[in-house]
Amino acid sequence: MTFWLQTFNGLSFAMLLFLLATGLSLIFGLMGIINLAHGSFYLLGAYVGLTIIHQTKSFLLAVVGAIVVVAAVGCIMHRFFLSRFYKNPLGQVLVTFGFLFIIADVAQWIWGGTPQALPKPSMFEESYRFGAAVVPSYRVLVIGVGLVIAIALWIFQEKTTLGAIIRAAVDDEEMTRGLGINVPFLFSAAFSLGAALAALGGVMGGPFVGVYPGVDFEILFYALVVVIIGGLGSLKGAFVGSLIVGLLDNFGKALFPEFSLFTIFAPMAIILVVKPTGLFGKG
Repeated sequence: MTFWLQTFNGLSFAMLLFLLATGLSLIFGLMGIINLAHGSFYLLGAYVGLTIIHQTKSFLLAVVGAIVVVAAVGCIMHRFFLSRFYKNPLGQVLVTFGFLFIIADVAQWIWGGTPQALPKPSMFEESYRFGAAVVPSYRVLVIGVGLVIAIALWIFQEKTTLGAIIRAAVDDEEMTRGLGINVPFLFSAAFSLGAALAALGGVMGGPFVGVYPGVDFEILFYALVVVIIGGLGSLKGAFVGSLIVGLLDNFGKALFPEFSLFTIFAPMAIILVVKPTGLFGKG
């Protein structure tokens, strides 16, 4: 019973990490932007969602509102700041690191420093019983949302014209511009999509991870590990890496709490030794 319960909890955390890591992989791996403020999008999305839930009592409106607000912040950040530092990694690091502290301080000023948890949707407050195991229905929802987003992103990236245009712009920006495509707008939209996915992760993760000052650093750490293991710019890598990190983190904390970080870093080091670009990264 304990094994299957830990596996289920690990899968739900893995799907939450996927929402974070796939946006980071899109921004970092495909667009070449080092975004250290990605965890801030999670933090801001969770706080915005919390405010909307308190005002409207609607979890769905909280999801939509958080996505819209954070996507707008991401668009502004890319359009007016990061676009000036294209192919300038040091400038990107400094700018996004500055935004990380700005967003963290503004969030603490508005919402305070007390840890909070988002209320679950009323229809997902109960638990399911499978034999002797009791499974929270909300975690089933998180797994379902993660799988739906993974399928939707795969279809968007591999089966749509817009996805093909984004891949072409990444591979050969000059040629794409020559075809009359507005590449700066395209990249701003892609950056906003990555921010929106982080915001969705903030609202979905709020009921069981919570939101508090410093969670942006913690979630960024996990997302970076996922991207490193899976490989930059790979949707498959983000998904597989999330499963690996989510399960290892959950079992590590349950079985070896004093070595919980070791259970994540050791496999990451082994993978990087065998394949430095990650499991599915481009060589």
